[in-house]
Amino acid sequence: MLRTTLPTPELRTARLRLRPFTDADAAPLYALHSSTHVLRYWDSPPWTEPARAQRFIATCRTIEEEGTGARVAVDRVLDGVFIGWCGLTNWNPDFRSASLGYVFDAAAWGRGYATETAHAVLEWAFDTLDLNRVQAETDTRNVASARVLEKLGFVREGTLREDCVVNGDVSDSWIFGLLRRELSVLTDVQ
Repeated sequence: MLRTTLPTPELRTARLRLRPFTDADAAPLYALHSSTHVLRYWDSPPWTEPARAQRFIATCRTIEEEGTGARVAVDRVLDGVFIGWCGLTNWNPDFRSASLGYVFDAAAWGRGYATETAHAVLEWAFDTLDLNRVQAETDTRNVASARVLEKLGFVREGTLREDCVVNGDVSDSWIFGLLRRELSVLTDVQ
């Protein structure tokens, strides 16, 4: 399949600025991904070396260049502070599908930032990429993330039993899907 570059969008919401990652994001990105509290339900252990942040940023550029997805850094408009990221990966133009993922700093939890961010990314993606389906996964213990997905209109489609083992901890994941024809639900989010 021939791919073309997929430029990472710059998006704004009432409270947030979504933008491509820069090298200046390495330190706050490392702080986010090295937090055992933030990543307790993630499918890999917290980072222990700062160089991982630079590799993540390089991967963001690679998926953009390969045309397989886009990840955006998320800053609060009020003070410009980096609070997390959101991305679409595994874009398949033949199947018109992609996967959604996000991580936010614990201080940003419970304020609607994840929902607001994902809403903006999904609107951009369904419009720009002509998607038919977006899929997301969350650890079954991560009820807050499941609520975010449900607020966005995602439907829980099933459970992957014991699909992750992180630091010896075995966990299940829920699979969620959002179809283009269900996109109207998104207008009720903000």
